[in-house]
Amino acid sequence: MKETVVLDAKGLRALAHPVRVQALNLLRRHGPSTATRIAEQLGVNSGTASYHLRQLEAAGFVEEDTERGNARERWWRPVHRVTTLDIGAHTEQEPEATLAYLHSVADSYAERTRRTLDSLQTLPAAWQEAFDLSNWPLRLTPQEAGELRTELHAVIARYRKDAVESAEQAPEGAERITLITQLLPEPEATTGGDASPSVDAATDGGLI
Repeated sequence: MKETVVLDAKGLRALAHPVRVQALNLLRRHGPSTATRIAEQLGVNSGTASYHLRQLEAAGFVEEDTERGNARERWWRPVHRVTTLDIGAHTEQEPEATLAYLHSVADSYAERTRRTLDSLQTLPAAWQEAFDLSNWPLRLTPQEAGELRTELHAVIARYRKDAVESAEQAPEGAERITLITQLLPEPEATTGGDASPSVDAATDGGLI
């Protein structure tokens, strides 16, 4: 499997649909699957899932797993582990597709958060303590914000990546976690009162 795909205009348009973004995420996180299984996970019918998987195949994001399946049902696997996007360039060239894609990504992040919150009470105590949902308001220049993003990515890179094929080599007690970073510029925002950075720490992890 290839590591990274950089979205071009064709790929961006192909991913400008929430079902395709979610289906691709499922294949990357859990490994090869069928349209039927993906349909069950996404709450759509198998025909819809199959159609979107074929669109992802045409754009080069997934391929048939010929080592699995039979004449009745096809298995699909991802071609890449990660998707990257030059937001500045595509915002000008493909504004509608870029916005649709980013909304789909944001919706998938929100859905992951909701699933964790729904099961939070049943998580082991150690994972409840590790859980975090924080908001850190900062006042930075674009250059400082870029430096912060680079530093955060460097910290994350020090930790073990989640990969289906390497899960068996992870130490005992290791589970999949999702770490979502969002650096959200608010250039029009005005501040009243104390503008110092803060975290709403209603719990150990903080709540937005």
